Amino acid sequence: MAVREVIRTSSGQGLLVFGILLIASTLRTPITGVAPMLGMIRETSGISAAEAGGLTTLPLLAFAAISPFAAGLARRYGIERSLFGALLVVATGIALRSTGPIWALFLGTGTLGAGIAVANVLLPSLLKRDFPNRVAGLTGAYAIVSGLAQALASTAAIPLAQLPGSSWHLSLACTLIFPVAALIVWAPQLQLPAAPERETSSMHDRGRIWRSALAWQVTGFLGLTSLVFYVIVGWLPSILTESGYSAATAGSLHGLSQLAIAIPGLLLGAAVKRMKDQRALSIGAALTTCLSLLGLWQLPALAALWVALFGFGTGAAFVLGLSFVSLRASHSQEAATLSGMAQCLGYSLAAAGPPLAGLAHDATGNWGFALGACAIATLLMAVLGSFAGRARTI
Repeated sequence: MAVREVIRTSSGQGLLVFGILLIASTLRTPITGVAPMLGMIRETSGISAAEAGGLTTLPLLAFAAISPFAAGLARRYGIERSLFGALLVVATGIALRSTGPIWALFLGTGTLGAGIAVANVLLPSLLKRDFPNRVAGLTGAYAIVSGLAQALASTAAIPLAQLPGSSWHLSLACTLIFPVAALIVWAPQLQLPAAPERETSSMHDRGRIWRSALAWQVTGFLGLTSLVFYVIVGWLPSILTESGYSAATAGSLHGLSQLAIAIPGLLLGAAVKRMKDQRALSIGAALTTCLSLLGLWQLPALAALWVALFGFGTGAAFVLGLSFVSLRASHSQEAATLSGMAQCLGYSLAAAGPPLAGLAHDATGNWGFALGACAIATLLMAVLGSFAGRARTI
């Protein structure tokens, strides 16, 4: 038995899982934690709604640009080292955007997005390689941690920014704790012998994935989920404040939506593994999200219910979409390639959402158009999920 296998089957495996969970805490928190403070940032900087939406869009553009290269990084340097480098980039981006100038806010936001892009692509590949029989369960576990971290960041954002002598800069800087903790716990993985990555992801195989209808269905499902998620999460505090909620209450409700994202991870991990296919779950997640959007639009007085449903629906969709990346692939490198495709195209689509929603709001004076458009997108999600959820591999 190889040295790596000895370590991975003893206490080192627990450390690996802990490291995976801490990496998961960095995947959305630095992005979603900005949303409660967009109003404060606009007041102090004078940027427009569309420019503020760019703070959500920039990481998505970085996801789209960097994701296709993540599998190549893993082949050259190994998954563990590539993930460590990604965490360093995330930490650098958070530190940069917290320094003060508006240009640093945008540059740092794009930088952290590049690091998150690599981690987004490689985590499903790592699970497929080291935990092939626990993919759904561990995907659910890191969705739970990601949701809890987002909830903490969203809920604490405004109170931190309002401390005496504080500002939104300090509140943003506090999210640095997540990649730093992950770096500390992940560092021992660099001491292990490099695991050879299978060279099955040839140009032919990559071309086959891009020609696969199933790969496009997985990509479309994840892409529309990301589009709806980042539009609503980016603008939810503004949607709520325009409905009469205070900034602090809007931030707390934003945190509730992020907390609700963690719940499907508790429920779906075991269910996905036991089910023959996941079509019913995919359709249910999409329709739950649709209901929440219609509720926010037409009955904002029940916002607590709608944001909880939104978090639950999108959380379930993300767990399923990430599981599809591993379950529909035959091996870890194919999973990395599919993940790169899904995130490149999916986040290219999602990147347009927040600024377009901001423009639509400025043009119409309300959030009705954006909420209605997102509700329509969830219906298409349901259709794509009915195909992507079939028990097949590429």
